[in-house]
Amino acid sequence: MKLRFLFILAITQFMAVSAQLKEFSLDNLMPGGKTYARFVPKNIKQLQFLGENYIYQKGDSIMIVKPGNHKEKVLVTVKDINRFIAEKGLKPVGSMPRISVWEDGKENGISFLHDKHFIHLSADGSSIEQLYPLEKGDTDFDFDPHKRQYALTNENGLYIISPNGERITVGKDSNGYISMGANNVHRNEFGIKKGTFWSPKGNALAFYRMNETMVGDYPLVDISAREAKLKNIKYPMAGMRSHEVTVGVFRLSDRNTVYLHTGTPKDRYFTNITWSPDEKEIYIQELNRRQDTCLVEVYDAASGKHLRTLFTETNEKYVEPENPLIFIPGKPELFIYTSRKDGYRHLYLYDTSGKMIRQITRGEWEVLSAEIDPTGKYLYITSTEASPLEVNLYRVTLSNGKRERLTPANGVHTPLMSKSGRYMIDRYSNHNTPRMIDFSDLKTGKTKNLLCAPDPYDGYAMPDIKCGTIKAADGKTDLYYRLTQPAKIETGKKYPVIVYVYGGPHVQQVRDGWKWDARGWDIYMANRGYIIFTIDGRGSANRGSAFENVTHRQLGKIELQDQMEGIKWLKSLPYVDENRIGVHGWSFGGFMTTNMMLNNPETFKTGVAGGPVIDWKYYEIMYGERYMGSPKENAQGYENSNLNRIAGNLQGHLLLIHGDQDPVVVWQHSLSFLKSCIQSGTYPDYFVYPGHFHNVLGPDRVHLYEKITRYFDDYLK
Repeated sequence: MKLRFLFILAITQFMAVSAQLKEFSLDNLMPGGKTYARFVPKNIKQLQFLGENYIYQKGDSIMIVKPGNHKEKVLVTVKDINRFIAEKGLKPVGSMPRISVWEDGKENGISFLHDKHFIHLSADGSSIEQLYPLEKGDTDFDFDPHKRQYALTNENGLYIISPNGERITVGKDSNGYISMGANNVHRNEFGIKKGTFWSPKGNALAFYRMNETMVGDYPLVDISAREAKLKNIKYPMAGMRSHEVTVGVFRLSDRNTVYLHTGTPKDRYFTNITWSPDEKEIYIQELNRRQDTCLVEVYDAASGKHLRTLFTETNEKYVEPENPLIFIPGKPELFIYTSRKDGYRHLYLYDTSGKMIRQITRGEWEVLSAEIDPTGKYLYITSTEASPLEVNLYRVTLSNGKRERLTPANGVHTPLMSKSGRYMIDRYSNHNTPRMIDFSDLKTGKTKNLLCAPDPYDGYAMPDIKCGTIKAADGKTDLYYRLTQPAKIETGKKYPVIVYVYGGPHVQQVRDGWKWDARGWDIYMANRGYIIFTIDGRGSANRGSAFENVTHRQLGKIELQDQMEGIKWLKSLPYVDENRIGVHGWSFGGFMTTNMMLNNPETFKTGVAGGPVIDWKYYEIMYGERYMGSPKENAQGYENSNLNRIAGNLQGHLLLIHGDQDPVVVWQHSLSFLKSCIQSGTYPDYFVYPGHFHNVLGPDRVHLYEKITRYFDDYLK
């Protein structure tokens, strides 16, 4: 009797504790949700270096902190800013604006954008140092700290705002499809994030000029007006004519522009523009359209003439240059080149004649970023050396390649370095740590913790989240997975599974970040009784070129094989219901969702494919031809990956979702699939988000995932 009483008491206490835990809503866990911000790990606002000091936002103040004693003082307040700008006749700020820091090697300062002006404050925050007037439509701002000037674009024109407020026209074309300084050149492939490049001392500006007149118009229909309007975009599809790009150089001294003599063919890709330290030469990594040959070319900045080809890198599949050259301070004849030519992304030291001096880093891991200290003695790199699941910071001695790990804790680190390289702000998380921020003096070895974020999920019911490995379909390659499942698995009960898939290049979904990088929706669904499974198969990011390019010219084949190995492993778990397996993904993941539903209809009962690629010949040139070649030279590969071809295989419930303004995976993909299903006599479901682009963002994202949740509840649970 006593044992029975104690058992009942224990169960009662367990149920009482469980009852105290709150349940998540989608508003809690989805970006755009009303309470989403409450469940993001605490952070330090506007934390960044200002010289060797660091600044951060505390309430309505920007604080400045000295590293030696960590004493802080107010740099500037909202009240101060409003007093300054009132004197200039500008509207007051309602809260602390987003602060940017600039440095020119001797001086530094802070700036912010407000009321159609860039406002620069003095380094001590005591006054306005400079005002830069802007016009409606100005964007793509690129600040040169040496001459204190901004490059910017407006519509298709490129302009410079000088310190005295003068607006200088660099170039403007009346043709609506020729853009100067465009930041979307080559559709942002090859690491391209901007279209303007200041020379080291600010005496000249290199820029992209993109001509899209030869690219066909692609129509998007805007229904926001009473009478719907046609909006044409330029969308170069695989195998069709591409835009043409040239590189201009604008000299401030005489306000003239020369264009580099890049020659033909005109559909090459001009990537990673880099100035020589003396401003006399421009280096470009030029890629042929087939993307299997990259030439490092040098041009005379004054005349535009081609001077020399330094070296050529080739690969039978593809070369993907994504990093500009890094010149060595004090040694202008030496630079660092980033390449995967040994199978992994590593750093190489070259001289300006094109001779390779030595390989700096090597190993079966990837360098993710690199910067050099002002002395030229050390490189600071982030890499996956410790584990494919982690990102750590290392200091590399340039002379001998010796590496020292500077981030001792496991996890995903996003470090900030002071200009001198002496101080580091280490921001990181791991599966047990929501967010940690440490300040380190690398000279003394002293570290001070700035933030240990509390668990934002504390007090809420949480699922069990774990990470592990299984073998790929080749039987030898380790693949990392994340499994998110109900906290308590009941003996004898079978649970439905949803595979959340991406599977394509440049994306890694499983890392040792907070909760193994599990998404909010994974947590929400696991609490509702689902198992959510994600695996990074071959073709995904940060595992080396052989791991990634095994999918070359056959997208969807190897990726599918590896996903099915994951399914095989899931079916080995005694609590998995193999008759209730679903799949969901977006973009490449939408392609994979549809691919998995059609090629394995007996396995997948329910799927939700968002923004799916259906036929790769409808996708853009740069990405599509890198991984698939052109439709003409790889006709069989395109045919094999065309999901319209097997629309008749659909057996389960498949929901396709698309934004009608999607400029990345155009609407034609899913519409063509609907037509194929009609012709094949199969019956998918369909939902459109009017006015949305490639992703459904803002408050509508909560609606999106409520829609997806209901679909799985209706047809899988």
